[in-house]
Amino acid sequence: MSQSKNNLENGDKTKRNAPDPKHLEQQLTDYLAKKYSDKARQAAPEFCPLPDLEDGGDDDGVWSRINFDMRPEELVAYLDQYIVRQDEAKAVLATKICTHFNRAKYLSKRLGNDPADGVGIIKNNVLLIGPTGVGKTYLVKLIAAKLGVPFVKGDATKFSETGYVGGDVEDLVRDLVHEADEDIELAQYGIVYVDEIDKIAASHNLVGPDVSRTGVQRALLKPMEETEVDLKVAHDPISQIQAIENYRKTGKREKRAVNTRHILFVMSGAFGDLPEVIKRRLNKKELGFGAKVADPAEDQAYMHEITPQDLVEYGFETEFVGRLPVSVILEELTAGDLHQILRNPNNPVIISKKRDFAAYNIDLRFEDEALKELAGRAAQMKTGARALVTVVEKALLPFERKLPSTDIAQLLVTPELVADPKAELERVLSLAGDPAEDQRFEDAGRAERMELLKMIARREAMYADQLEAELTPARMDLIADEYYRSGMSLGAAFDQVIERLHQVREFEVAFFDRYGIKIKFSEAAEVAILAGAAAEGCGVQVYCQRLSQVLEPGLRLVRDRTGQQEFTLPEDAVFDTEKYLHGLFQAHYSATLESRTS
Repeated sequence: MSQSKNNLENGDKTKRNAPDPKHLEQQLTDYLAKKYSDKARQAAPEFCPLPDLEDGGDDDGVWSRINFDMRPEELVAYLDQYIVRQDEAKAVLATKICTHFNRAKYLSKRLGNDPADGVGIIKNNVLLIGPTGVGKTYLVKLIAAKLGVPFVKGDATKFSETGYVGGDVEDLVRDLVHEADEDIELAQYGIVYVDEIDKIAASHNLVGPDVSRTGVQRALLKPMEETEVDLKVAHDPISQIQAIENYRKTGKREKRAVNTRHILFVMSGAFGDLPEVIKRRLNKKELGFGAKVADPAEDQAYMHEITPQDLVEYGFETEFVGRLPVSVILEELTAGDLHQILRNPNNPVIISKKRDFAAYNIDLRFEDEALKELAGRAAQMKTGARALVTVVEKALLPFERKLPSTDIAQLLVTPELVADPKAELERVLSLAGDPAEDQRFEDAGRAERMELLKMIARREAMYADQLEAELTPARMDLIADEYYRSGMSLGAAFDQVIERLHQVREFEVAFFDRYGIKIKFSEAAEVAILAGAAAEGCGVQVYCQRLSQVLEPGLRLVRDRTGQQEFTLPEDAVFDTEKYLHGLFQAHYSATLESRTS
């Protein structure tokens, strides 16, 4: 008892001797002021309150990591940078996917304790219908990348009904967890893309269970709606090992599962025979010797008349069709469409080939007539945009093999090169360094740059909220330079330049905070900073820091001598700082002398 009493007395004494929080804060503030100037101070907890957990605070969990606030028109504008044509598909996909994820966000914040809340809501699962090579997969991948959600793709023909030998459709859901770096919460808002879905339509002449067709349809029903997918399965040794290791550490069996309620399923297929089904329904099927040969353009028009009953007739279960409320028809690409794809600065075909040659320090450029020729050859192959890779590789493969062993540092792709690559290779080797060839190469470069600048100008509205000033020709040139220098997409070049301009603004603020001198870089000075940093291969922040070491003493002296507190810095302040500072002093003394003489 005496020991307990002593402990209590010591505890009371400790409480009485404990420093007052405000007194302790003042001591820390005084110490920081002496060490780091009078701008530093210790903030008490009441000045930095913790977020109210009931209100969610500033951290929205998974929502802070995903761009769920995007509006449909914003997403359409983003897709327009990459996808040629397919206006209806872009509009429908952007609208329904934005609605799906924004609704998921809304429900997660608004639902109460009523277990009936949210029950019966139909997900906006999407069915994409279109011939090969029109951009079905590319569309969905772009959207997933923009939203920042995990994305997995599977081939419907690779799966079978659960319980049979073969892949399990629920493996796609488990793959989302892997793509989300084991973040189950993030995986529950991913996108599952299943291609070749038309290949699992029921075969009407099959006897016995069809585990690779209707069985897969049935296996997809629950994940497409809402179910719990267990991450620990017998055929996955990694999940088994993880479960054993967790049990060894905690002594508890933890069930790790993914809820598919907010996972969006996108199905796609060519559905080559579907127009015949639609024609029969519309009583427009012609028979006998008078029947016309099928016209692809006419068949494409029939696809827009599709109904859920047509899909059931095609061989899909009624329940399966009911879980795909949104159908999107993609148009077949013409030679003109393929030409526009090749002209698009964001197209991966040309970007990847330029990178291939850049790896050997060879500058690759294309004449527009050569792009038309490539597009025409690709259109004849009837495989959509996929054919572009084939024709480009066929034309450039001899050059990619031979030129790295020479001193040639540039190659212009011309119509002649596309028509006869071998003959053109011999001519290029024999005329290396010819002034006329160099001039043609430069002309192609100027024409290509002009098209790029036009595209940059058309995208100004998309970046209006990020740009702090007008997109002037000088800033457009910065974006074009970044596009060519880095070999990245136009969108990435835009983002890079905007981020660097923001860093210049941040430097202006930091300069004032540190030295008490307000500076503002002119547009020409901004361009000079970004160009100088790129030329030296360093970051804008590093470049500005080096600039401040010369600029700050001079501006401080000017301020002390003249009383000037604010400075708008021209291009000379970046490239010839001493000349600029000398000009400030000269202008001050000239003004002083003039005032005295007057």
